[in-house]
Amino acid sequence: MTTTRQPISLYGFLRPRPERADEVRRILTDLVEPSRKEEGNLEYHLHEHEDGRFFLYEVWRSQEDLDRHNQYPPLRAFLDNLSDYLEGPPEAYVNTMVSPYPARHDE
Repeated sequence: MTTTRQPISLYGFLRPRPERADEVRRILTDLVEPSRKEEGNLEYHLHEHEDGRFFLYEVWRSQEDLDRHNQYPPLRAFLDNLSDYLEGPPEAYVNTMVSPYPARHDE
């Protein structure tokens, strides 16, 4: 069964400064479970690429849910200081999903 919602997806790469890679890994890993429990979260995945970059893939029910997530204090602290943690700006994309998102059994 599918729904007619058009969720918002956020995805991209983050390249940590080499001396902060372990710290960035911890921060990002610590965000996974709390983010998955937030209202409106449909998917939240963190991957570590073999070249040291981290890849995030998130899907939110709506832009409002994503906006609320971006105010989560631990995430906000990281986002407000990205240049301290990363070698450059994130390669990030935010888009409305074109394909229907399947309804979850717990909804």
